[in-house]
Amino acid sequence: MFITIIATVFVLGILIIVHELGHFAFAKMLGMRVDEFAIGFGPKAFSRKYGETIYSLRIVPLGGFNKIAGMDPEEEQDERSFNAKPIWSRMLVIVAGSAMNLLLPILLFSIVFLSVGIDTPSDEPVLGELLAGKPAIEAGMATGDRILLVNGGEIESWKQFVASIQSNGQNPLVVRYERGGAVNEVTVQPEYDERAKRSLIGIMPEVNNYRPGVLEAVGLSVKHTFMVADVMLRSIGQMITGRAAADVAGPIGVAQMAGEVASMGFMPLLQFTALFSINLGLLNLFPMPVLDGGYVVALALEGIRGKSLSKEKMQYLQMVGFALLMLLMVFATFKDITRLKLF
Repeated sequence: MFITIIATVFVLGILIIVHELGHFAFAKMLGMRVDEFAIGFGPKAFSRKYGETIYSLRIVPLGGFNKIAGMDPEEEQDERSFNAKPIWSRMLVIVAGSAMNLLLPILLFSIVFLSVGIDTPSDEPVLGELLAGKPAIEAGMATGDRILLVNGGEIESWKQFVASIQSNGQNPLVVRYERGGAVNEVTVQPEYDERAKRSLIGIMPEVNNYRPGVLEAVGLSVKHTFMVADVMLRSIGQMITGRAAADVAGPIGVAQMAGEVASMGFMPLLQFTALFSINLGLLNLFPMPVLDGGYVVALALEGIRGKSLSKEKMQYLQMVGFALLMLLMVFATFKDITRLKLF
């Protein structure tokens, strides 16, 4: 439980700070006055003023905010107010938070790649990890065995080995392999996995570890971040269109995953943080009131209409957005509880 709490605070703390720093930095760069930079909500646990900005830590560590002067049209406005700046400036400030959440993974993945390297599966027909209780290990096969023949057919690569298993269906496999210079032969009975819709014997290929240089690690991190973002967007699209089940996690689920990953080590926790950061960055850009994407849409409408939406309309849209967000949170929390199998 202690590890779960620490891991959750670590993950959420980094993501919130980075997100709010994005808003803060761009507001400052574009000449806006930031009255407060806060991490958390509720009463202040700590605060100190440097220059014109109060930096505070609040007792509820679930979120954060920047109090940028003049965001409320009814506030007193001056040349450094949010609403006194051009629309493109305001859009940049709003988008900057999510942009930072999409840049953070590049740094985190780079740290992981430089620290522990990159694991790539080998195409050699040599057994890596074997899954306990599965046909291969039950038949006496072991890590390091080099596959020579399957049902009399010569095997020269891992892909060929996997293809021979799949093409054989659920029929017994006669596998000849080499171990320590000795050649052995066993019969393996594959099992059919209903979920994967294929025959399996419970094997993994050997894994080679590669240590990239700094520039290569950064380049690979950029590619990996884009790849993960693309997969996430496709998954979200499938859930919205009903082609995939709505698999979402709320605070309980996130905390549980953070704790499980943290128990595996610090580097896996950094990878989890990177993945969660991409997810947060993408979701925050969705055109939904309350989210940053909804604010960008409101600013775009202001540019088209030549005037901003009235305060009443903005409040109504934010109430609708907040209600939808709460419904999603309740649904996600319900899914979290069902995963725990408490009942």
